[in-house]
Order: sequence, then structure tokens, then C-alpha cells
Amino acid sequence: MKILVCIKQVPGTSEVEVDETTGVLKRDGIDSKLNPYDLYALETALQLKEKVGGHISVISMGPPQAEEIIKESYMMGVDQGALLTDKRFAGADVLATAYTLSQGVEKLGDYDLIICGKQTTDGDTAQVGPEMAEFLNIPHVANVVKIIDICEDHIVVEMDMPDTIEVAKVKYPCLITVEKGIYQPRLPSFKLKLATNDRKIPFYGLDDFDDRDENNYGLSGSPTQVLKVFPPQANTDHEIWQGDSEELVGKLCDKLQELKFI
Repeated sequence: MKILVCIKQVPGTSEVEVDETTGVLKRDGIDSKLNPYDLYALETALQLKEKVGGHISVISMGPPQAEEIIKESYMMGVDQGALLTDKRFAGADVLATAYTLSQGVEKLGDYDLIICGKQTTDGDTAQVGPEMAEFLNIPHVANVVKIIDICEDHIVVEMDMPDTIEVAKVKYPCLITVEKGIYQPRLPSFKLKLATNDRKIPFYGLDDFDDRDENNYGLSGSPTQVLKVFPPQANTDHEIWQGDSEELVGKLCDKLQELKFI
């Protein structure tokens, strides 16, 4: 089985500045990490490989330093990785990101199953995986909480839907997005770190794709235009009231009226 996992490098802190002109995050010079939800996608791929054999690749889009998360995936047991990096990809919304990744997937070639995490912690849209599948014209299933069966030409999965638990049989090639908790992610291996230290990570840019139209990527290819993004202001103000229950109830009602909650 040929498995491809999509991973992303995200800010390691909530204290991230926003470019007031473009509305995108300023990622330069801040600590970054592997998107936590992608750890579950990686573990799902590793579990499938241990059961039926195969080859695992990862793909990511980001600045050159994002190769660090690909190296981290090598330390967990991934066989191969590739990074899509080009200044013309910067500022992409979910649609442009999904299209860029789909072009990267086609560049990498043959695959049976693409696995994505539920969402990223810096976007929380949960849209990129399904949109990728639409660009690739392959079936896809989201909210996967369990792999029921792995067959030669299809996979059977369990989905956690808003009101029901559903089971789906999906033919290869296909894409699934997995929920947090589907498996317990493993820790990176120091032994694998030494073994994969010299493993190459290919970089691909716009000029490597079949579609080289710059208007389909980055800010130019993003139909979503951000009007304003700003970090929330921390409010640490607090009051301590003392008194019996009747006095405290009165104070609480007065405060709620003052704040126009009631």
C-alpha cells in the first residue's frame, strides 16, 4: 500500500503577529512545531503499514524551515518526504493551499491512500483535505475515528458524524481525514534519527508543477480576502466579593445589568 500523509508546520505559540496589509500570520522568527492533529494522521499511516506493509510518504507546504517537521516524521518511521516551498505560494487561503497540495501530490505520483489530520491549529477550518480530494477527483471521507478493514482495493472506516456513527467503504485511490484519538501517536525515535539523518528532502516550487499559472497560487489564487485579523487582548481583570448568599446574588445581578447581559 502506498500511503501519503499531509503535514504542516504551525506556530508553537499563540503570540503571533499578523500582517495588517495582507492579513496573514508573520511566521518568520517564531517557534514552530508539527501540527498536533497531523500526529494522528502519521500514526494512522504507520499502523496501516505495520498491518499490511507498504510505503509512507509525507508532503508539506511552507517555507524552507518546514523541512524540520519532515525530518521529525522520518524519526517516527516515514519513508520519504517532500516540501512544496515557493514565495509565490505565500498567503494562500484554504482553497489555494488545497490546490497547491494537489499539484504536489500529482508531482509525487502514484498513491493509494492520502491521510490528513482533522485540521490545523493555526487555521481550524478542516477544509483543506476534502478540497484536495476534489481537485484530485478522488473519493474522500472526513471525521474518521476507526479503521475497520483494509482490503486490496478499498478501505472500510467508521465516521463520527454530528448525530450518527456511520461506516463507509471507500475505493482506492482515496483521501481520509482522521480525528484526534484514532490512535495514540508514537514518540520520535533517536535510533531512527541517526538512521535517517542523511536522507534527502526534495523541494518543489511552482516551476515544477504542471500548472504554472501564478494566479492559481498564494494570495493571487485565494478567493477568500481577509478584511481584518488581530490577536485577542488578554483581560485579567477580576473582582472578589464577600458576603452571605443574599448579598452575593444582589451583587451578581447588579454586575450583569451593568454589563448589559440582562
